[in-house]
Amino acid sequence: MCGVFGIRSAERDVARLAFYGLYALQHRGQEAAGIAVADGRRLTVLRDLGLVNQVFSEQKLRGLHGDAAIGHTRYSTTGSAGWANAQPIVQHGPARTVALAHNGNLTNTSSLRAELRAAGVALASTSDTEVIAALLAHEEAPLEVAVERVVSRLEGAYSVVALTDGKLLGFRDPHAFRPLCLGRVGSDWVLASESCSLDLVGAEFDREIGAGELVLIDGSGCHTTRAATAGRPAHCLFELIYLARPDSRFAGVEVHGARVRMGERLAEEAPVEADFVMPVPDSGTPAAIGFARASGIPFNEGLIKNRYVARTFIQPDQGLREQGIKLKFNPLGEVSGQRVAVVDDSIVRGTTMRQIVAMLRESGAREVHVRISSPPIVSPCFYGVDMAEEAELVAAARTTEEVRREIAATSLAYLSLDGLQAATGRPESAFCRACLTGSYPTEIADRRELAKLRFEPAPPLVPLR
Repeated sequence: MCGVFGIRSAERDVARLAFYGLYALQHRGQEAAGIAVADGRRLTVLRDLGLVNQVFSEQKLRGLHGDAAIGHTRYSTTGSAGWANAQPIVQHGPARTVALAHNGNLTNTSSLRAELRAAGVALASTSDTEVIAALLAHEEAPLEVAVERVVSRLEGAYSVVALTDGKLLGFRDPHAFRPLCLGRVGSDWVLASESCSLDLVGAEFDREIGAGELVLIDGSGCHTTRAATAGRPAHCLFELIYLARPDSRFAGVEVHGARVRMGERLAEEAPVEADFVMPVPDSGTPAAIGFARASGIPFNEGLIKNRYVARTFIQPDQGLREQGIKLKFNPLGEVSGQRVAVVDDSIVRGTTMRQIVAMLRESGAREVHVRISSPPIVSPCFYGVDMAEEAELVAAARTTEEVRREIAATSLAYLSLDGLQAATGRPESAFCRACLTGSYPTEIADRRELAKLRFEPAPPLVPLR
C-alpha cells in the first residue's frame, strides 16, 4: 500500500495540489501523511500521524512554498506506525539532501541498514524508506548515476518519488510491483500512485512509469532514462482485487471493469439460490454488481457502511481491525428472513467476514452464502501488503469447508485463479500472484528477516516485585 504523489510547477500552488493528490490516495494509507516542498534553495517538510485532512490545515498549506512537492500517505509494512516513520523522509548526506517517499517493501533492508550503520550513517527511523534516502544522499555521483547505483543494491518492491538536486524524480523497481504513473496538468508534470489522483488535480494521464525506469522532472521538462534493466513483469494482482481505487487504471487495466468481470465469472463458477445479492461495501460492490448481472438474482444493499471509518484491512493491528468492523457496518432490516448471497473481494484474516456473517444472522437472515471474487489467499506478501505471517491468513492451512465453518456461513465459494486471470484480460506472466500461489517472483531468503517490527527496540523489562 502507501500512496505517493509528486508535482513540479513554477506557476501553481504545488503544496495544495499535493494535498488534493494525497486526498485521492487516502485509501492507500491512513496512519500518517506528509508533504515536502522545495524552492531551489530550501526544503520544507511537514508530516504527522493521521489522515490527510487531520495533518494539513489551510494555515499549514499556506506555509509550504516551492516549485516542486512530493507527498505520502502511509500504510506500514516495515517499521511501526510511529511519527519517526512518517514520510516524506529527509536525509542529509555528503552528496545531496534528499526528501523521499516510497510505496513498497524492500526485502534486503537488514543488510543495507547494517552497511549504512557500519559506514557511520545515522538512521532516525525503522522504515526501509530511510534506507533508500540515505543511500541516495551518500552516493557521490551525478544524480542519474547515483540512482542507478542505489537501485542496483535494492531488492523487493519500490515505487519512489523524491526531491533532490533541484529535481523531482520518480523511479520504479525492475518488476514494477507497485503502481506509479505519469500525468500532465497543462505543461507541468505529475507523478502519482494511481490515475484517480491525477483526475482530482485536473491532470491528464500520460502513461505508467516503466519497470526499472527513472523519470527526472526539472525546469526544462520531463526526462526519462533507465535506472535498471526491466525484469519479469510482476504487477501486484491484489491491486486489481482490492487495493486500487475502482476509478483507477493499473497495469493497463480499468479496475472497476475488471472487478465487475470477476463477479460475473464467480456467478458462473459458483451459482447459488438466493433472494438477493448484496456486497460488502465498498470494495465488494463491483463484483456484487457483476454477480447479480450474470446470475439474474436481484442486487440489493444489505449493509450500511459508516464511511467515516478507516479501511479495516489496513489497520496496523488486529485489535483495531476488530473494533473498526463493529463501527463500520450495520445490517439493514431487509435481510430478515432472506437467503442472501454476500459478495466480497477477498478473505484475508477472516476477521471482517466472520463478524459480517454473525451480524446478518443476528438480523434474521435465513441463509448467508458467501462468494469471494478472488481465490484463497494462502501466502504472505513481502512486497508491500501487511500480511507477513502465514498464521494470520485464514485460508493458509484450511480447506474451503474449514474456512466456511470458521466464518459460520451457509456456503462459501471462491473465484478460481483461472477465472480471476481471465477477468483481468491480461496474461498470467504480467502479474505477481504470490499471495494466491506461494510462488514469488524474486528470491525470499529468510522470512524471519522480514518481520514488520524487526527494527523496533525491544520493550523495557519490568522488574518483578
